[in-house]
Amino acid sequence: MIDRRRSYLEHWAPLHTQSLEEETANFPREAVIARHGEPADIAELMAFLVSSAPRWMTGSTLRMDGGEAKSV
Repeated sequence: MIDRRRSYLEHWAPLHTQSLEEETANFPREAVIARHGEPADIAELMAFLVSSAPRWMTGSTLRMDGGEAKSV
């Protein structure tokens, strides 16, 4: 699990009246990918973004949340 996700869970667990362990265990069930992200998941996108491949991309927001946000 990446540090950003851990920080998020530490913040929200008490608000959901759950322990950090319970909140951590529940997240994968709610996300489409059904697992916590790893640094390699982010690294692959970063490698793409710093290459010449996205030369036509401008002003984009890319969500990397394993499908947690259920919107289009």
